[in-house]
Amino acid sequence: MKNLKGTFTALITPFKNGVIDYASLDKLMKHQLENGVDGFVINGTTAESPTLTSSEKEELFKHARQFCGEKVPLIMGTGSNSTAQTIEDSKKAEKLGADAILVVVPYYNKPPQRGLYRHFKAVAESVKIPTILYNVPGRTITALATETIRDLAKVSGVVGIKEASGKIDFDQEIIKACGSNFVMLSGDDGTYVDFLKVGGHGVISVATHVIPRQMAQWKKWAEAGEIAKAQADIAKYMDLINLLFVEANPIPVKKALQLMGIISSAELRLPMVELSPEHTEKLQLEMKKVGIL
Repeated sequence: MKNLKGTFTALITPFKNGVIDYASLDKLMKHQLENGVDGFVINGTTAESPTLTSSEKEELFKHARQFCGEKVPLIMGTGSNSTAQTIEDSKKAEKLGADAILVVVPYYNKPPQRGLYRHFKAVAESVKIPTILYNVPGRTITALATETIRDLAKVSGVVGIKEASGKIDFDQEIIKACGSNFVMLSGDDGTYVDFLKVGGHGVISVATHVIPRQMAQWKKWAEAGEIAKAQADIAKYMDLINLLFVEANPIPVKKALQLMGIISSAELRLPMVELSPEHTEKLQLEMKKVGIL
């Protein structure tokens, strides 16, 4: 198993005139890797996965693998609110050569905890590659309970969680229940340094698109016991991080990447639309303030 305790970017999917802009994607991945990012999530919700076709998802993964090579961990988002569909997509990800799958809590249909347990267990047992749980109640409404995560950590193949509730007390509960070998990845950029302080191992991030070097550095400082230095540094970027979520992700981060000249267009697929002019102005001003532009 490749090292999953790292700094990962939940990659956007650049579009231009309705199709995937692979030239912009290459420029983005190059920038990420040169600035300390360890790997990528392909087809996460930041990639606008609900609007990607099956063939586009496959093409995206193959392209990223060819660009990055075998040494860079690539995690494939395969979750949905159908267990059968998630299993099918997870098997496809394994066949494509994904290093792990990222499986979100089923959304909309609101299963109870015993349903969540059976869902994730069935998915993990359907493949031989590692499974990372994804808890993001702000998007899914339903959330994994500590006890369910503890029980799933005992299922073969379930190696960790992307925890995006932003509740540090809850993260500490998971670490206590599952032990230090269970991979803890933050899914909440604003609380990332606090997450590292209590024993988190890394991040699957949106903000890494814009501040990859800084976020990789925070992890290094935390590992070296210099958490105060990381806390002081993230404070400089909190307004920027908040602006990256001022409208639904990935609307703001696409605009930020376009302003940086990394992608050629901030285009999204409906029902997502480009960042409003007033928020764009605020984002641009803050990016200039912190020296990104």
